Amino acid sequence: MKTHHLILLTTFLFVTLFYNENMGLNLGLLGIVCAVLTFINTPQRNKTRLFFILFITTILSSAAFVWYGDFSSFLALVSSLILLSFRSKSRKLKTLFILPVFVTNFFTFLCRFFNFDKWIPERNSSGTWQKLLAIILIPAFFVFIFFVVYTYGSDQFANLFINISWDINFWQLFCLSVLGFFLAFNYWNFVVERLIYKQYSVLDNDFNDGAKILKPTYSGLGLDAERMSGVVTFLLLNVLLVFFIASYNYEQFYEIPKTPVQLSEETHERVGAVILSIIMVILVIMFYFKSAFNFDPKAKLMQLLAKIWLGLNTALLFSAMMKNTEYIVNYGFTYKRLGVYAFLILATIGLGITFIKIHKKKTNAFLFNTMFWFFYATILMISFVNWGGIVTRENIKRKDFSAEYHQDSVNFNDCYLLKYAEDSHNNLLRSYVLDKVNKEQKKTFLSKLLYYETINTK
Repeated sequence: MKTHHLILLTTFLFVTLFYNENMGLNLGLLGIVCAVLTFINTPQRNKTRLFFILFITTILSSAAFVWYGDFSSFLALVSSLILLSFRSKSRKLKTLFILPVFVTNFFTFLCRFFNFDKWIPERNSSGTWQKLLAIILIPAFFVFIFFVVYTYGSDQFANLFINISWDINFWQLFCLSVLGFFLAFNYWNFVVERLIYKQYSVLDNDFNDGAKILKPTYSGLGLDAERMSGVVTFLLLNVLLVFFIASYNYEQFYEIPKTPVQLSEETHERVGAVILSIIMVILVIMFYFKSAFNFDPKAKLMQLLAKIWLGLNTALLFSAMMKNTEYIVNYGFTYKRLGVYAFLILATIGLGITFIKIHKKKTNAFLFNTMFWFFYATILMISFVNWGGIVTRENIKRKDFSAEYHQDSVNFNDCYLLKYAEDSHNNLLRSYVLDKVNKEQKKTFLSKLLYYETINTK
């Protein structure tokens, strides 16, 4: 299919699926259709293994949104579609360029729209498309816009049509058409500027020959002095970190027990401090190993000290994980406590990739290129799994289970709450959950979430 066909088809589907509807099943269906159309229209040379993986994750993300319809599944669906579209146009360009590409395209939308030669064919054999565009679509578009403006601007003009039964919300139809066309146009007709292609080497994973030449970072500081600075820095940081790990673990595991509120605040503050320190660790290593010291035969000691420092920081992360585990065992699961695990795991992965960077002599861009995919995988994992159900299922086994908390602050746990309400004869809770589920089940088909369709309310 041609680009203009895809744009108009997607716009039509968008308006059809969302007119007089809330967001739900419709967005998931639109995501699946866009993924399939992208797959069909992608040149064979761009159908790499990564493209196939992104196609599958886009379908799964669409299914997750059809099921849950929450923010995490929405984020997974949008990011998957953008990545799939990006990979369908370019198989070599680094994925991190996706942000400037789409931001640039959003701001240049009007310019690219009026550049008809780029997205509308100049002619076809029958001339049908030109006649349809020139005689029907363009005049109808402008007439519709001015009709809506005049209707809202003049009561007398609106009264001329008051006796006509318009079972159409023209304002909603107009807004959906504009939004649908804007999204479809940027999805199917985005452009990668030449300037971005020229910056391709900036995000290479491997150093070029020029970066391997041993030279000081700053003209006022010799190479030997800079190397010695790195050795002293990493040596002192290792000693400092050993003392910090000892004091950190003493405070975590051996201090006088505190109240749950105090423990919660301290745990999150300390974990936040650990994660911040890990980010700073990675930045320091990026500073010293950004170029020449990766290939300096005299920098072996500095590399060894940096690796030891990474190992000690990994031990610090495991201490934080153990404390979070103890916290969960004593006080149960929450979204925040599961989120702590996610951040700590990502931090551990970051340290591991930093170790690989030093060991295999990779560029700083290697860190960002690799971590991007781990963040994307985290978004997918959050959207695919019913974490609210897991939290409620595990906490419901505890004697201090709070039905009110899980009713107000935890999502997608209705089946567990109904069973708990039945076992504990809590009619108020049962009534609340049933009202919520019935309200969701009464929505129109395209606005439904399949999760609520699986709950038996009888």
